[in-house]
Amino acid sequence: MATGLLDNRTMNMGHSSRWLILTAPVALLLAVVAVFIVFASSHPSLSPDATALARVDMALGGGKILSVRATGPNGRAIPVTVSGMRIIPKVKLRPNEHVSIVAVVQRPGWIGWLSGSRDKETLSLSTPTTSLDAQYLTLASGAPLRLTFSHPVTTFAYGHAGSLQHHTFARPQSEVMIARPALAGTLAVAAAPRAWETASTTFVTWFPAGAPSSAVTNPTPGTHITSSTPITLTFSKPYSQILGGKLPKLSPDPPGRWSTLNSHTIMFKPTGYGFGLDTQVSVQLPSGVHVVGENGTSTATWTVPSASSLRLNQILAQLGYLPVRWRPAGRPVAGTLAAQLAAAIKPPPGSFSFKWADTPTSLQGQWNPDQQSVVSQGALMAFEETQGTYGTDPGPAQVWQALINAEIKDQRSSFGYTYVMVSEDVPENLHLWHNGRIVYTTPVNTGISVAPTATGTYPVFEHVAVTTMSGLNPDGTPYSDPGIPWVSYFNGGDALHGFIRASYGFPQSLGCVEMPYSNAAQVYPYTPIGTLVNVE
Repeated sequence: MATGLLDNRTMNMGHSSRWLILTAPVALLLAVVAVFIVFASSHPSLSPDATALARVDMALGGGKILSVRATGPNGRAIPVTVSGMRIIPKVKLRPNEHVSIVAVVQRPGWIGWLSGSRDKETLSLSTPTTSLDAQYLTLASGAPLRLTFSHPVTTFAYGHAGSLQHHTFARPQSEVMIARPALAGTLAVAAAPRAWETASTTFVTWFPAGAPSSAVTNPTPGTHITSSTPITLTFSKPYSQILGGKLPKLSPDPPGRWSTLNSHTIMFKPTGYGFGLDTQVSVQLPSGVHVVGENGTSTATWTVPSASSLRLNQILAQLGYLPVRWRPAGRPVAGTLAAQLAAAIKPPPGSFSFKWADTPTSLQGQWNPDQQSVVSQGALMAFEETQGTYGTDPGPAQVWQALINAEIKDQRSSFGYTYVMVSEDVPENLHLWHNGRIVYTTPVNTGISVAPTATGTYPVFEHVAVTTMSGLNPDGTPYSDPGIPWVSYFNGGDALHGFIRASYGFPQSLGCVEMPYSNAAQVYPYTPIGTLVNVE
């Protein structure tokens, strides 16, 4: 009986061993299958990267990137390079630009037969963007500019537009400090979260502490500007609060318009001739608004420089009001307002030459292309007479506007050029030189010793066909002579005119240059406003 029991246990133990021997291979097989299933079901991933555009994370078992294609808006291809597993653009991208990426990965062969040899992953993203947390800062004395960004930046630049100082950080920075370049002002700031992005430019303006309201101007007050320079005003508070719906007052009041750049900034952009040349420009702000750089006042001022005397002579010569011609060394100044205004300040190079070989020596000696000599003065008076502005006392800005307008329209003088030469050597005479030759000669009478005719060269300033002359004789008695014909005043009360005398050729007048009536009638048409009269 006992022996039977032992045999039965032995028999049961034999069955259990066989079960263990059978289940071990099955378990191993199941484990291998499970591993294969994990590897086969694993896929690579495509995701945004902290420094690159995107990155590929391989599936279990690894793999190889076969190709990457990136496109921007409207399907525009974006060239990229792959460094390690990172995808980096080869061109600059704009912040917040939408990009689509397709990456094709080759899987290892021992996995590929299970789940396919290639895997395609797609990703859509927008390139990161950043902005300044504050653009208008009020700073205590000596405090630096502390700029904080909504998203850390890798590239940073600051300065004046067109001349920025560029920096690249090893690690992205959320805060950047720069030395304060002035008590107040405006700087351009350009920053981007990634090195491969174009930096978006904005402006930061800072104000000194203490004033209830401040304004920073661009250009800086007290500097020179051009007639077409825009004037920008940036306020420490929204401009609507400071201005109360009213625009600043500009003087002079030029053509142009104000525009809003943002809640704190407005800009005036001149049009046409703008502020004009040789002008003092000012902008008046409400009382209590301190213009930075103007000692706490509410007014900012600038100066438009005077135009060049050289350019004045160039234009007068080209329009035919001078005895000289001018030829530019290069291409002529373009017939546009902008080009002419620029040339008025910075004249182009060129050369002058007298039009006629027999130009009187006394006239040649008084010509100076770099100055407003009496020759230039007479020519300018003749120009104003032709334009109908002589005697209205136009300011420099108005005179230059007329000159530039005439230059653009090529409004040339049709009169020619006259130079009157009066000789006080007895017998006294007058030579009328016009367009290169003596066209008329007549005997004259000049002033007696107690009332001499002044020597020198003077432009005709009044031209009348007939007038009454009055004054005092040398003995103090008054005189009044009506009906004096063909009168051209050139120096105070001295004039060319007709006067009846028994004879001519020696001093008899009280300072004028007298001629017979008929001779004066011949001279008069040649001596309009601006004609030079030389007495010697």
